[in-house]
Amino acid sequence: MKILVNDPLASEAIEILKNSGLEIDEVKISNEELPNKIGEYDGIIVRSATKVTKEVVEAGKKLKVIGRAGTGLDNIDLDAAKSHKITVLNTPTANSISVAELVFGFMLSLSRHVVRATNGLKNGKWEKKTLKGFELYDKILGIIGFGHIGKEVAKRALAFGMKVVVYDVVKDKGGIDVEFVSLEELLKTSDYITVHLPLIPATKHMISDKEFSQMKSTSFFIHAARGGIVDDEALYKALKDEKIAGAALDVFESEPPNDTERKILSMTNVIATPHLGASTVEAQKRVGTQMAEKIVDFFKGLSE
Repeated sequence: MKILVNDPLASEAIEILKNSGLEIDEVKISNEELPNKIGEYDGIIVRSATKVTKEVVEAGKKLKVIGRAGTGLDNIDLDAAKSHKITVLNTPTANSISVAELVFGFMLSLSRHVVRATNGLKNGKWEKKTLKGFELYDKILGIIGFGHIGKEVAKRALAFGMKVVVYDVVKDKGGIDVEFVSLEELLKTSDYITVHLPLIPATKHMISDKEFSQMKSTSFFIHAARGGIVDDEALYKALKDEKIAGAALDVFESEPPNDTERKILSMTNVIATPHLGASTVEAQKRVGTQMAEKIVDFFKGLSE
C-alpha cells in the first residue's frame, strides 16, 4: 500500500508507518497539482495546509483512507469521501493540552498587558502606572464548545480559582465542576470568553455582531479554534467601538490575514499568533504517532 504524507509529520510517526511495511512517499504536492497525482496512492495523510477537495477525492481511484493529523476536518470534503466509501481519520485529543495552554498564555497576556509592556520597554517607555491589570482569580470564564480542548481549558481555569460556565449542545461535564448555560447567558456574564468548536456550516459566523453586542465591555475574547467561526469584520467593529476590552487570536478567516484582520492586528488591545495552537514539540509528536498508528491499524484491518 502506498501512502502520501503531504504535510510534515514527526519522524517517529514516519518510522511507525515504514516499519509496518507501508510504502511512504514524503513529498509536498500543491493543492493545484494534487488531483493529478493522487491516483497512485492508497492513502493520504494531511494536516491543515492540504485541501482534500471533492476533485481530489474523485481523482483518488485507489484511495481508501484520508488521515488528518489534527482535530479539524474542514479542509476535507467529508461528503465526497463518504460517497466514495473512503475512511476519514483524525486525532482529536492529541493537541488538546497544547491549545489549552496557549489559551491561558493569551488570557494572562491580555490581563497583565504582557505584550504591550514588553514592546514599551523595548522602545524606551516605562508604563508602570498606565498598565494596571486584572487577576484571573474569581473571574468567570465562558467556554463555547466543551469537547477535548474545552475540558482541558476548564481544568486549568479551576486551578486558577475561576468560575467556569459552558455552552454546548452536548451537556457532558466529564467530571469537571462547570455549569452549562445558554449562549446568551454565557456572553452576558463572562469576563473571558474562549471558543472551542469545529468549523461546520452550523458554526460559520456563529460569533458575529449580535453576539459581540451581548458581551460585557470589560470582557476579553479568545479565539484558538477555527477561522470562520468568528466574523472577523464584526470582531473589528466590536473592538473599535469598545464593546469588548480586548482579544487574543490564533486563527483568522483568512490565513495569512487579509485587510480586515490586519486592522484588528494593529489595535493595542489585541494580541495574536499565526495558528500556533498545536505547534509544540509534544503535540506534534502525539499528533503524528497517533495518526500513524491509526493508519497502520486501518490497513491491518483490511488484510484480516
